[in-house]
Amino acid sequence: MASTNGLHLTPTQRGELHAFLRKRNLPASVAQRMRIVLLLDEGSSYRDIEEKLGVPPSTISRWKQRYQEDDVLGLATIHPGQPPQKLTPQLRARVLDRTRKAPPDGSTHWSLRKMAAVMKVNKNLIARIWKEADLKPHRLDRYMASNDPQFEQKAAAIIGLYLNPPQNAAVFCVDEKSAIPALDRLDRRLPLSPGRAEKHGFEYHRHGTLSLYAALNPQTGEVLGQTATRHTSQEFVAFLEEVVATQPIEREVHVILDNFATHKTDLVKDFLPQHPNVNLHFTPTYSSWLNQVESWFSKLQREVIDRGIFTSVADLKRKILRYIRLYQKTAKPFRWKYSDVRKRIPVW
Repeated sequence: MASTNGLHLTPTQRGELHAFLRKRNLPASVAQRMRIVLLLDEGSSYRDIEEKLGVPPSTISRWKQRYQEDDVLGLATIHPGQPPQKLTPQLRARVLDRTRKAPPDGSTHWSLRKMAAVMKVNKNLIARIWKEADLKPHRLDRYMASNDPQFEQKAAAIIGLYLNPPQNAAVFCVDEKSAIPALDRLDRRLPLSPGRAEKHGFEYHRHGTLSLYAALNPQTGEVLGQTATRHTSQEFVAFLEEVVATQPIEREVHVILDNFATHKTDLVKDFLPQHPNVNLHFTPTYSSWLNQVESWFSKLQREVIDRGIFTSVADLKRKILRYIRLYQKTAKPFRWKYSDVRKRIPVW
């Protein structure tokens, strides 16, 4: 029997509407429109639907008419004057070209909303284009260009020690982390708790500083460490002797260093003839990233120093050496690699 409102659904139409209503991702507004149609099909009056769904008669009439004209598609939300936006090759090219230029408002970089406003498209399209092109306008990386005329030769030699070390030889990445501050917070630490991050007082007391010499074995990931109150060539040579002493006398030892002044003093030059099995390899200028021990120093900084509270220089020394001792038990090589040694190493 036809409904009093003049809307009658076929079993197929009725089943289609019920199938849509079972979907979890169906927008609530569309679900309500489908319920209006189903109630009309059941013979419910406008007043009954108004009381049950809380919608005015004009809304019931509108979606009844839309369904009669366009079936289920008529129940979808339509915004007049807003044609559907598609990601076309032309739009992608325009966005990528505009991203490489400065924003018109004088700011230093683009945001999603700013680019979307200029290009007059949805910001989700901008996000998709940037993601595909791996563009991150909000990020900024700094670099230091090497001015070493022998950059490629020195870099290739060090990379060769990582990828293909001499047989039966030991390789160590050596450097020092100087002036590590022993900072003690004046206010008590507020520990981590649900809904609250750990808090440190803003004011601190500096008890002094400490230097750390470290030697990383890139093949095993193990680290040898030694602290010093001073940062001089004497301490550096003493540490080199400690490193060399861990190896058999006849074993060839390769040491990767940066160009710090204490690494090239007369004391170091005197050390080499006394240890003919030791070879020093200096990284190119402004290229300390080639020394893997810098990665370990970064790890030490994050895990021990940045949030550490040290009551004295002795306390700082104890905590650093304890970290190194425990680190040895689970040490692993860094996943540091140069993908293709046949390619020229660029200098920007």
